Amino acid sequence: MAKSAEQILADLKGGNYAPVYFLHGEEPYFIDLISNYIEKNALDEAEKGFNQQVLYGKDVKLDQVVSASRSFPMMGQRQVIIVKEAQNLGEFTESNFDFSMFENYLKSPQPSTVLVFCYKHKKLDKRKKILKSLDQYAVLLESNKIYENKVPDWIQNYVKSKGHSINRQALLLLTEYIGNNLERLSNEIDKVLVNFSEPTEINEGLVQEYVGINKDFNIFELQNAIIKGDSLRANRIINYFASDPKNHPAVVNIAFLHAFFAKVLLIHHSPDKSERGVASAAGVNPFFAKDYLAASRRFNLNKTIQNLAHIFQADLMFKGVTANIAEAQLMKELVYKLMH
Repeated sequence: MAKSAEQILADLKGGNYAPVYFLHGEEPYFIDLISNYIEKNALDEAEKGFNQQVLYGKDVKLDQVVSASRSFPMMGQRQVIIVKEAQNLGEFTESNFDFSMFENYLKSPQPSTVLVFCYKHKKLDKRKKILKSLDQYAVLLESNKIYENKVPDWIQNYVKSKGHSINRQALLLLTEYIGNNLERLSNEIDKVLVNFSEPTEINEGLVQEYVGINKDFNIFELQNAIIKGDSLRANRIINYFASDPKNHPAVVNIAFLHAFFAKVLLIHHSPDKSERGVASAAGVNPFFAKDYLAASRRFNLNKTIQNLAHIFQADLMFKGVTANIAEAQLMKELVYKLMH
């Protein structure tokens, strides 16, 4: 049965363990979240040495996994078998593999075994018959990447679940710099929170101190300077980027600016200019709607199209297609053209 990560975790926390879990998809965070919970909580520490196995797809065959799953636990009521990197199980990549033995196990699993497959970074081929059997007889999770406009809500909920809060500026920094990489987001947030035992509000200063994102000189602040027409501040940020090109490469900044103006273009073509309408048109969280509205007012449709052309030319120049120019000079010229 297909379930969401939240539903599966709620069942597990209620002590309800299914015989077989198949966790697959492009977002590893939810797969790790569930498999780690089972690995940590399904058995007592004293039982794990006897009744818990962690296998790896490249080292085992599917029939070995099934055979191990049919065995009984030693001096306990349950055994746990976790197959990590299950995408490397050769049987799942073979187009004509006979899954009948595995399907028979799915239909009649060993009730004292909790078998978990972690099939990460891609989905199991939907054309495979075995996927239908997994959906019918196992707990099936399809772990998808979350949309970028859902990232701020995810961050807020994650921080809240830890008993803390986060302010708007810190939220913007994490969203713009890390995006929808949930594994990295959770790790970076944990790096901040591990320093506080009492409830704390994460602010931009803490993000700068523990995550390493400069609260004053970053691509989001450059975007704001461009929107406001603040040439002095924009040039200061560009100079800062030039002093540390490894952490502020032009290719990343160009891609960010392209994505930003592409969304402004979508707003110009949207009949609904309310914050909710803007968020829907640009595919961003309503949290950011005011910034995009401000940009659409400063840059009319013609200027927005012109700016996208400037960014395209800058990208070609960066790649050496039309000219060879230093990154710092390239970014200075691009920002000037975007603002004038």
